[in-house]
Amino acid sequence: MHECPPPRNALRYLLKSAAQTKTGVATSNPKKFLYMRIAGITIPDKKRLEYGLTAVYGVGVSRARTVLKEAGIAAGKRPTDLSAEEENTIRKLVEGKTIEGELRRTVGAHIKRLKDIKSYRGSRHAKKLPARGQRTKTNARTLKGVKKTMGSGKKKLEKK
Repeated sequence: MHECPPPRNALRYLLKSAAQTKTGVATSNPKKFLYMRIAGITIPDKKRLEYGLTAVYGVGVSRARTVLKEAGIAAGKRPTDLSAEEENTIRKLVEGKTIEGELRRTVGAHIKRLKDIKSYRGSRHAKKLPARGQRTKTNARTLKGVKKTMGSGKKKLEKK
């Protein structure tokens, strides 16, 4: 009789079952249930750091890459692969920038100032319309909301 080869994922299954703890949850990394948090925001564990850091308001991809370059950490690493020292370095560098609540307050204050001085941009913000010259006849649905079709004004007569 000839023996069939093991399934493709047999090795992965064996490794996973060997790494199971007493609770029955597979953990290959002892830091599995510790989350990386920056400024009160949990960084997604499954994403690469350069994209995961964008969960913080005020951190885009370019700023995330510069922070990781300053910290000397590869952009392709995932938060679960970081040591505590690397995590603290990233946290310190990101929190040194204007982010989250402080940035939201600053942006809100700038918009309020534009409304107070009655500038064109301020009036566009107040009316919830695009402030940077975009057309509004056909587009601008993000700001204007769902299209509301207007009728002729006459009520239709009911047929008996």
